[in-house]
Amino acid sequence: LAEGDYVAGENTYKEGNRIYSQKIGLVDFDDKKIFVVPLKGRYIPKIGDVVIGQIVDVSLSGWTVDINSPYKAVLGVPEVVGKSFSPKLDSLTKILDVGDVIVGKIVSFDRTKDPTLTIKDKDLGKISDGIIVKLTPTKVPRLIGKKGSMINMIKRETGCEIIVGQNGRIFIRSRNPEKIELVVKAIKMVEEQAHTTGLTDRVKEFLKTEKGVKND
Repeated sequence: LAEGDYVAGENTYKEGNRIYSQKIGLVDFDDKKIFVVPLKGRYIPKIGDVVIGQIVDVSLSGWTVDINSPYKAVLGVPEVVGKSFSPKLDSLTKILDVGDVIVGKIVSFDRTKDPTLTIKDKDLGKISDGIIVKLTPTKVPRLIGKKGSMINMIKRETGCEIIVGQNGRIFIRSRNPEKIELVVKAIKMVEEQAHTTGLTDRVKEFLKTEKGVKND
């Protein structure tokens, strides 16, 4: 991938003075760090990741959450309502029930047990009144872009509220269905063209063209 004074980032390794890729994907740079965005792959949880999940089971100790991963996530009662709460099954289902969709953050995971979530931080919790679009999890960094360049541009151009889950689920909300459709098309472009360069500019041009056509 490169030779010289570089640092090996995600999915790369260094031997001597050279950086090599561990996976087939798109090479990207962040100052002196080189990393590779794989073209395919499943979501493996990492501590600190924000994910979009769906409640699939409720127990007295909390909720089981599908996070689009080989691992189911656990959302304990203290990570939702605080430690003073005395749970009863019916009262828990009134807070979150099977089928509800949440934005959560991975707080622990070590592959020996299922990841645990919290929804107590800012901008986390139950979400509704929008749609969920799926993206290959390994392509999420391309949708976000360097320092948020791609996703912030899409938000500006469409005016939609967009939450990107590292697990490949994207929540989109707007009162204007046409704006939501634009975001969906932009995400599809990222899915199909994640391995190419100049993608942010092409998506921006596409959105501007589409908005112009609809305004004519």
